[in-house]
Amino acid sequence: MRLGGKIFLTCAVVIVVLGGVSALSLHAIGRLVSVNREVATQAVPALGVSSAVRDHLYALGRLESRYLVLRDARYAALWDERVARMSVDLARLREYTTSARTGALLEEVVRDFEAYRRVVGREHALLRTGQRDAALALAESDGRDLIARMDAGVEAWAAARHAAMLAAQADAARVERRTWAWVLGALGAAVALGLAGAAWIAYRLTRSLRVLSAATQQLGAGVFHEPIAVRGRDEVADLGIAFNTMAARLRRVDEMKEEFFATISHELRSPLTSVREAANLLADGVPGALNPKQQRLVGIVASSCDRLLRLVNQILELSRLRAGMQPIRHDRVDLDRLAERAVEELRPRAEEARVVLERERIGGAFVVTGDEDRLMQVLVNLLANAVRFTDGGGRVVLRVIDAGHEVEIQVEDTGCGIPTPALPYIFEWYRQAHQDARGTGLGLAIVRSAVEAHGGRITVESQEGKGSRFTVLLPRGGESR
Repeated sequence: MRLGGKIFLTCAVVIVVLGGVSALSLHAIGRLVSVNREVATQAVPALGVSSAVRDHLYALGRLESRYLVLRDARYAALWDERVARMSVDLARLREYTTSARTGALLEEVVRDFEAYRRVVGREHALLRTGQRDAALALAESDGRDLIARMDAGVEAWAAARHAAMLAAQADAARVERRTWAWVLGALGAAVALGLAGAAWIAYRLTRSLRVLSAATQQLGAGVFHEPIAVRGRDEVADLGIAFNTMAARLRRVDEMKEEFFATISHELRSPLTSVREAANLLADGVPGALNPKQQRLVGIVASSCDRLLRLVNQILELSRLRAGMQPIRHDRVDLDRLAERAVEELRPRAEEARVVLERERIGGAFVVTGDEDRLMQVLVNLLANAVRFTDGGGRVVLRVIDAGHEVEIQVEDTGCGIPTPALPYIFEWYRQAHQDARGTGLGLAIVRSAVEAHGGRITVESQEGKGSRFTVLLPRGGESR
């Protein structure tokens, strides 16, 4: 999956979770609004109407008794008016009936109300025939019983309606609690998914970029050999594939360059040797005596041939070292003794340059397994460079240190130092720290290759104007290639 698709998928999952949270929230809000609407428009008015109906019942009983006792027509009119109002309120109670139980209770109240009206009608009929005591007895018995039953029925209807309202509120509270739990859980899941997705993408990017960065540094230092592992099919993987292709092509270019220089150097060595020998024969006067001008020209030819042959031999030697074709002997070599020989060899050059050349030793075990000639070449090259770049009155120290499983060699000088931009490339072919320096730029490359052929490593520390220190670490034995 492409990187854009991964980012989109992560965001889409978070958006879907948040959408689900929103839907749950809206459902819960709708449920709460419905319950509140029912309470506001149904339950509360229903309880108010039921209370009014009960008030009507008490009023009807009082008006009925007063009419029978006082036979005042105004009480009969008030009773009729109250009956009409109660009929309207009973009809309203039908609208607020929401269950079978409340419906059955209301129907029973209506039937008792109709029976009560008939009983009152009988009472009025008895009263008109002068049977007042019978009418009062009927009112006290059947009339009061029916009013009590209606009151109990309305009270039961109100209690059922109130219980339904409480149940709805309890259900709404449960929905609210459940919704809050869902919302918080979903929000936590969305945050966790978002953070996990972001962390995964960031880790994927930074891991690949770290690998690419390390490989780029190795490629710049010339030690990158194996291609980086490519995972996935996104843009970062494409970048890794492109980097591997570039590195392979650069390695091939380096190989072609080395092959080219090795071939040219090999082909040049034979004719250069012939030219040098011919110049020597001319200088010795074998073909005949030469005048001074001819002698000077022949000397220039011989000197140029020697310089070219040294360059050709260095290129061939470096090519063989890098290819692992240069034979390396595995003898016991005392680096302290070898350092003494190197110092004595370079001492005349140091005295000529008015540079103090010293040797130091730290520890007591300096024996390694290696090629004495190659190690001598390493010491001589490092000392020669140190003397060359140290002004008169300066100091060069060759230090041999017992470092446990390794032997450390330090060549330290008080010369002009190496510019900081040149430090990472100082051991590469044809790289020189100072553009005006005489030399081929192959000496340090040969030193590094010889050290690595012994399984060791070389580093450099330098500060312009204060000097440089080259450090060689060699294993004691059995680790050379």
